[in-house]
Amino acid sequence: MKRTLAIAAAAAAGVLLATQSSLPAQASPGSTFDSTSNPVLFVHGYTGDATNWNTMAGRFRTDGWPSSYLDQWSYDWRQSNATTAQQLSTEVDRLLTATGAAKVDIVSHSMGGLSSRYYLKNLGGASKVDAWVSLGGPNHGTDSANSCFDTSCTEMRIGSGFLAALNSGDETPDSPRYATWWSPCDTVINPDSSVSLSGATNTKTACLSHTGLFSDATVYAQTRDMINH
Repeated sequence: MKRTLAIAAAAAAGVLLATQSSLPAQASPGSTFDSTSNPVLFVHGYTGDATNWNTMAGRFRTDGWPSSYLDQWSYDWRQSNATTAQQLSTEVDRLLTATGAAKVDIVSHSMGGLSSRYYLKNLGGASKVDAWVSLGGPNHGTDSANSCFDTSCTEMRIGSGFLAALNSGDETPDSPRYATWWSPCDTVINPDSSVSLSGATNTKTACLSHTGLFSDATVYAQTRDMINH
């Protein structure tokens, strides 16, 4: 009798396991586009352009974001980050009008984090941005900027007046959700600790290059889930 019950229990367990294995995997919360998702404005860095975001934007499209919600924006990276921030303000307003959304999410790489932070802090952007992401941003400067002389680059130098003003007081002001990602193998941002901001969610990545931060699949998934939370 006991043997019969054991056989029956084993058979039932096998059926249960087979049933569970045949069920579709459930998407993790926030992993796909829905009615609460915001348009995404991508801001490239020094010497970059809109094409830097092709891989990441393509992944967003695969996860359901319509192309009209993915703005791979370009600007003159030689100019002051304050000037770029003013142009960014105009682009945010254009994107909101085009999509009918109430807020945008900003995903920045490298120096793109500085102009977008300036926009949030000084130009009223905090009321129009839900989530802000910095991938390898020189938020407290980098010694790599000592060898270039464009206005934007000198603003990235450790101890610059631009950064002193940007980082004064609250580094993550007002209501947006702030997050940074930094790589221990990023040779462009030195020191590594420059990226992290007080009040932000700061994430260490695998050993990625500076440009690898915007093409890595894991960083993409984490960024997607953070902004779509």
